[in-house]
Amino acid sequence: MRHLYAPALFFGFIGLALYLVGEGVSLLCLPALLPLAILLAFLAERFWPYRAGWNESHGDGARDLAHALVNETLNALGIAAIPLLALWLPHVELWPTDWPLALQLLVALLIADLGITLVHYASHRSALLWRLHAVHHSVTRMYGFNGLMKHPLHQMGISVEVAALLAFAIAIQLLLQHSNVDMRIGALRHVFAWAPLHRLHHLKYGTTGDVNFALFFSFWDRLLGTALYLPDYELAEDDLGIGDRPDYPVAYLEQIAEPFRRSDAAHPPAPLPAELRRALVD
Repeated sequence: MRHLYAPALFFGFIGLALYLVGEGVSLLCLPALLPLAILLAFLAERFWPYRAGWNESHGDGARDLAHALVNETLNALGIAAIPLLALWLPHVELWPTDWPLALQLLVALLIADLGITLVHYASHRSALLWRLHAVHHSVTRMYGFNGLMKHPLHQMGISVEVAALLAFAIAIQLLLQHSNVDMRIGALRHVFAWAPLHRLHHLKYGTTGDVNFALFFSFWDRLLGTALYLPDYELAEDDLGIGDRPDYPVAYLEQIAEPFRRSDAAHPPAPLPAELRRALVD
């Protein structure tokens, strides 16, 4: 099951969503499927945890629920607004609406993933963007639910159906990226940016985590020169977070306000563990 979990969740739920939408089922089926995916992710984390301690609450459950509810609601409102925007924006025939729905979704994933990856990369280079992005990096454990963060959808003549499927696919991928399942993805790491790669992006040791920026497809990081895979290093339960901000706020409203506060507190960077240093050298 450790080998099957990631591809089964990814292709199973996205394939089911494609089938239902293609058969004309209401788009409301997608937000109804997401809680089932979250439930299965929670069960897998209990049966096959990567780190047992990450299954224990760090006082972050209510906060992560608030993040998920707010961000997924904004996603839903953004999708609902697409037909209204189409009335006001110039009509540009850029999108291949005559292609099969699955192929349209693949194109949307590639375009969105490239844009999201580049914005993510910039968020680690720009001090202003980092203040906003740091909220996500403040997590000190990884489990599927704390990956449900909002990403923008762009208007290119894309249909409501494809936009809704894209938003659903992003939610499923975020579950897999932040999953606390001891998944074994083998050669699929060359294609998909799932948890064994993305966990390294959340390392708290300075710029060590400035790797594996991609949302869906790991080949973007190879093109950027930011790909990292450490098969022989097992993350410790305290390897995650922002090393020079151990006091980063935990509560939801405080996290929302934090990017707009001036912080004069200076903390030394977290020292790189010897075992991780050896793994990076090797």
